[in-house]
Amino acid sequence: MTQSIKTVGILLLMFAVQVTYGQKSEEKLVRKSFENYKNTILNDNGEEAVKYVDSRTINYYNEILKLVRTADSTTIETLSILDKLMVFSVRHRTSKEDIASFEGRSLFIYAIKSGMVGKNSVSNNSIGDVETDEDFAKGQLVVKDQKTPFYFHFYKEKGQWKIDLTSLFPITTMTFQKMADESELNQNEYLFSLLEMITGKKPDQEIWKPVL
Repeated sequence: MTQSIKTVGILLLMFAVQVTYGQKSEEKLVRKSFENYKNTILNDNGEEAVKYVDSRTINYYNEILKLVRTADSTTIETLSILDKLMVFSVRHRTSKEDIASFEGRSLFIYAIKSGMVGKNSVSNNSIGDVETDEDFAKGQLVVKDQKTPFYFHFYKEKGQWKIDLTSLFPITTMTFQKMADESELNQNEYLFSLLEMITGKKPDQEIWKPVL
């Protein structure tokens, strides 16, 4: 009986060690996925960056593309400030021919190569504590070596950890709204001034109209 108890104890200990080792290995892969994504953004390499984002991110760009093509002013006014900025940015900076040819994946690649996804979105960011649970992981957002209460989400798709950029959209939306409020401009005026500052071109009324 005593020998059996010892055997069970050893097996449980071995299992615990294996689980811990497996978790540490997965944590490293999650961190590597983020670093790979970060490096591609810093090098404006959209074709490479798209390999490290998950299906939720691509689906978001599919939805933005639909809005760019078909949304009228009434629909646009119902969007969050982040979604509205995305729609305005694509309409303001992209040709009708490109918009017609895009799907979510190619729009994401274009957004990186054209600077719509800026280097400042990752340049000061890193990953802190990482927690994994089967095919889901979350990594703490660290900004300028300071830990934040926010987390990037990662999902393992086809055996590879990929970042879900939409996981931080709520805080991104809050940040843009705060900046708009502090600008003392209404939301649309703030977004148009932002686009003019970035592109050197003032948006016109066509930005409110469906493209296709």
